[in-house]
Amino acid sequence: MSTELYFDVLGEPIGQPRHRVSTIGGRARTYLPKSHPVHAYKGAIRAAFMAAAGKWETITGPVHLAVYLQFEMPKSWSRKKREELIEQKHTGKPDLDNVLKAVCDALTDCGVWQDDRQVASIFIAKRWSERGNTTIRIERTEEDT
Repeated sequence: MSTELYFDVLGEPIGQPRHRVSTIGGRARTYLPKSHPVHAYKGAIRAAFMAAAGKWETITGPVHLAVYLQFEMPKSWSRKKREELIEQKHTGKPDLDNVLKAVCDALTDCGVWQDDRQVASIFIAKRWSERGNTTIRIERTEEDT
């Protein structure tokens, strides 16, 4: 059985930050600050998935994941520069792999799959756009029976 789900997440894509380390009583612990914007980004992914998925059955086999990241061009850019760079490749921060980690973590929390290790193939791209957006396509592959 092969099924696909597409959905958009409005807003600027955010990369998963490195965990911070602190010590309490001589023991180290890792954490992410509660105020980091990645938490809101993951929440937006979960909300968009829930709105698009309806009754979703957790995938137990291999998955193909496609993630299209669109980054808003700075308002300070001239109209000419904006026209030249619209839909062109985005090579700045955040790193592509850090955003992918945030996306996969959010989708795992939603129950899209049992674990993100099931993602057998990935397509991901970063582009400049008029506004920030993430388009996600999840495909349950034929091997999942």
